[in-house]
Amino acid sequence: MQSKNIEVSRSSVIVLRVLVSLIFIVASLNHLINTDKAVARIENAKFGALGHLLGPPEIAVIISGVVMLLGGIALVVGFRTQWAAIVLIAMLIPITLTIQVGQMTSMGPLFKNIAILGGLLFFVLNPKLKNQ
Repeated sequence: MQSKNIEVSRSSVIVLRVLVSLIFIVASLNHLINTDKAVARIENAKFGALGHLLGPPEIAVIISGVVMLLGGIALVVGFRTQWAAIVLIAMLIPITLTIQVGQMTSMGPLFKNIAILGGLLFFVLNPKLKNQ
């Protein structure tokens, strides 16, 4: 398969990196400051039982908060952008499956996470943009 190159504005890559990272930084602070509320969301979710597969939800919420904070900061500053995006995808998928899937009355959050996944995949699929 032949690769076709396109030009991408450096500033657009920076804006995308910053905007995608912000949700992880904000969510991580929520996980770390309001752990009980995050655990309650898992407990009340239709597929909340998935949250117990990794152990006690309290520990999973704290670990995910730390990982999202570190991944979000790495992404926002452009440090190992591809790896930061991969780590954040690894956090986003189980959160989406546990909390968002099954909430058919409100599909906005599900598709928000799908859009975020698209932003992260941009950085995974374009590793040469790491210095941008």
